[in-house]
Amino acid sequence: MDDLIFRNALVFDGSGAAPALSDVAVAGGRIRALGRDVAGAARRTIEADGLALMPGIIDSHTHFDAQITWDPRVRPSPALGVTTAVIGNCGFTIAPCRPEHRDLTMRNLTQVEGMSLDVLRKGIDWGFETFPQYLAQLRRKGSAVNVAAYVGHSSVRTFVMGEEAARRAATDAEIAAMQSLVRESMEAGAVGFATSTSPAHNGEGGLPMPSRLADEREMRALVRAMGESGRGVYMLTKGGQTAVAFLESLAADSGRPVMIAALLHNGTNPGAVFADLEAISAANARGRKLIGQVSCCPLTMDFTLSSPYPVEGLASWKPALGLQGDALEAALADRAFRDAVRAELASPASFRLFNGEWGKVEVVETSPAHAAYEQRTIADIAAAEHRDPLDVMLDLALSEGLRTVFTALLLNSDEDAVGRMLNHPHSLVSLSDAGAHLTFFNDAGFGLHLIGHWARERGAMSIAEAVRRLTSHPAQLLGVRDRGAIRAGLAADLVLFDPATVARGPKRRVFDLPGGAPRLTTDAIGVHGVWVNGQLVADSTGLLDSVPLAGELLTRFTS
Repeated sequence: MDDLIFRNALVFDGSGAAPALSDVAVAGGRIRALGRDVAGAARRTIEADGLALMPGIIDSHTHFDAQITWDPRVRPSPALGVTTAVIGNCGFTIAPCRPEHRDLTMRNLTQVEGMSLDVLRKGIDWGFETFPQYLAQLRRKGSAVNVAAYVGHSSVRTFVMGEEAARRAATDAEIAAMQSLVRESMEAGAVGFATSTSPAHNGEGGLPMPSRLADEREMRALVRAMGESGRGVYMLTKGGQTAVAFLESLAADSGRPVMIAALLHNGTNPGAVFADLEAISAANARGRKLIGQVSCCPLTMDFTLSSPYPVEGLASWKPALGLQGDALEAALADRAFRDAVRAELASPASFRLFNGEWGKVEVVETSPAHAAYEQRTIADIAAAEHRDPLDVMLDLALSEGLRTVFTALLLNSDEDAVGRMLNHPHSLVSLSDAGAHLTFFNDAGFGLHLIGHWARERGAMSIAEAVRRLTSHPAQLLGVRDRGAIRAGLAADLVLFDPATVARGPKRRVFDLPGGAPRLTTDAIGVHGVWVNGQLVADSTGLLDSVPLAGELLTRFTS
């Protein structure tokens, strides 16, 4: 007897082919059969009546490394159709980590990934030191979704160099020690090696995240160490100074794919992202496998001036990084500091998060004394008061003890341009950042947004192609076995949805982090069920907390 049969479902099989009405039978966590009028009885039968069935979404860019140790259900992703999450992106992992470096690691995550230090200290289960021990803990504790993990450059660097990791280049001996850690991690089942060279990625006190101190010699050595396994993906978040030509040379050296983040459209420098995509195309034409991670969501972020992630990548903001309280307020009030920020924003840049587009920065929440500013843009306020917009934002925040909440539409606001990026032959739809920036933004529902907004509403691609982009495409690029398609013998990672209504809902704030701390979340619209390895993990009401943890730790990948 089968565990589950879907009758008369509109099946999008993940290949990009047009959907077809079909039955799908599931037994033992696998797809047993599919076709018209599949024979046999089942413990549960779902009459789909034309609802659509697709493979589970593979989210290739998450930061659940810390959260998964206290929340194995990795909220909110399973309810949003995600059945496989890849963690460790940008190299911001928590393993390997020596006990004496735990607090430093958490303080760095607080800065670079917008996480609460109190939440991390209360929540992380530090039952590991090495990367293999971390994987063993994940396997032992289980998870609601399947998980694949990168070994992270910043963690590897800190394990070998301690606090010096964020201050200097590595010696030959230190590079050799890091290579050993990468080899050990790949042998244990890492999906690859991840790093960042982005100037927006700063750790405690405004120091660069450790990977940013790596020279080309170190980077090449570590990617080669990864490639010695004969598999693995090199993932990096690219700073403007990192040329695609150098990354192509790493692909050539290692024989392994290079996955480049974060390719987002900048309205003030609209050609930059397409130049990178064309360089990636040229590399592929020469036989080097490069992939660009792109987002289908506008990058919108809530922030306060006490934790202003959107502007922390500006060189002129560095004097304020790491400051708190009176010292931070003094820096933000300083005229020379403000003039330097204004000058930098007025200069062109190939890529930065914030570009001085004040019409896209809105006041969200103020004290009662300034309630009239709420839901107005900084540009609007500045024009009405005949003042400079930077001064408006900083003065308002200072008058409220830096508690004013702003929201900024930073990148990916030009939908015609984003549509071109999504359809590029060498792009991967990704960049949810789920598990990070919990109080700033939430794009965990990116897959539902691709299907509902980009395919159904805008017609930028077919729903079948959107499903392929979320399932078999990332599975193939990452070497994920037995997933990403609806086919007999493959894992029963499935999403049942209404193609006429599927979408992501509006963001809202909940208070369910350790200690009752807040985070932003979003709900699914039009999703009727999500199954991981044949186990129902979410239904139309959302995540099911009482069901078993059905996810698998993925450690075996195709080459």
